[in-house]
Amino acid sequence: MADEIQQKIEVLSALIQTAEDNIAQVKAILSQLIGQNPDIAPASYAFSGSNGNGNGNGKKPLNGLSVACDGRVIEGVFDGESMIGPDSRRYPVPPNYASKSKLVSGDILKLTIAENGSFIYKQIGPVERVQVVGALRKIGADYHVDTPQGDFRVLTASVTYFKAVVGDQVTVIVPAGSSSGWGAIENVIPKIVKIDSLDSVIASSKSRSQSTEPEDFELPKMLFKRN
Repeated sequence: MADEIQQKIEVLSALIQTAEDNIAQVKAILSQLIGQNPDIAPASYAFSGSNGNGNGNGKKPLNGLSVACDGRVIEGVFDGESMIGPDSRRYPVPPNYASKSKLVSGDILKLTIAENGSFIYKQIGPVERVQVVGALRKIGADYHVDTPQGDFRVLTASVTYFKAVVGDQVTVIVPAGSSSGWGAIENVIPKIVKIDSLDSVIASSKSRSQSTEPEDFELPKMLFKRN
């Protein structure tokens, strides 16, 4: 529970920093505009990111998250299960998509809301990540991977996608420097079946062959019958 609260605190801190960066950029632009034209007085301003071609639906401000002017494109931070937008709202991320895309906490996503209401996600800012190896275990209804670096929770959909079972050794992608939180399963490590040495196998094969006496073979007499 403490790890989950810490994870939420980190995400919220990142959102606050993003908001502060955006405000600083707006103030700088506003000051520049006012300085260029004294007739412009401070008022309420609305803005959105621009990709340089005038449609206003492109790149986010530096280190920031944006909402397009038409309200149908939203950028946010993935927290392991959902995307948290600039308005602190949680937007559901399909577990199958998160599993196949191997998303980890802190990844920046862009959500496009289609005209039919469907959500289309795209990873646009992956965080630095590392690979760790651990054993898959289940606590209640949740799956975890116990690694030397710490305990990481993984999506049930990811466990199902890779057909992993409790006890399997799995490779997990996690944010660099993290010791807990969410991870993404990358692969299941095949189990190594212990077998006898080659000499033992050969000796056993020879023993079986020597213990079996070859049967006498007699040609059928009918083959030599004369007319």
